[in-house]
Amino acid sequence: MQPRRLPVPHLVWMIAAMAPYLWIAIGSALGGMGRYWTGLAVTRLLPVPFPWGTLLINVLGSFVIGLFASLTDADGRYPVGVTLRLFVMVGLCGGYTTFSSFSLQTLTLMQDNRMLEAGLNVLGSVVLCLVAVWLGSLLGMMGQR
Repeated sequence: MQPRRLPVPHLVWMIAAMAPYLWIAIGSALGGMGRYWTGLAVTRLLPVPFPWGTLLINVLGSFVIGLFASLTDADGRYPVGVTLRLFVMVGLCGGYTTFSSFSLQTLTLMQDNRMLEAGLNVLGSVVLCLVAVWLGSLLGMMGQR
């Protein structure tokens, strides 16, 4: 008995439907590798217990997503398709930024009774990432003029 084959139109549709997921997966893998490399580099430069690498990663990722979002939306200077936006914003930025790591590291600081550093990490991450996404968005909007 031979396996049942899908008609060609169904197979093409299935492949096309899976393409965004493949691009997100590739972007996530690349973003994760970038996060790992950046974290190692910052730890070598600043061998202290404060999570500077995670803070830098979150700020840079927030800047990139703000810049890319504003430049590439339908009204942006460089509008791109949905798949490329998913690749960069969900894949690359999602794989690169580390709010889950941030949360765990902040909890560890708190559990080590390092409340000042935990508070600085929360405040720095939230404020600096909001400023970075705003600056990225602003830069993107300026590029449209």
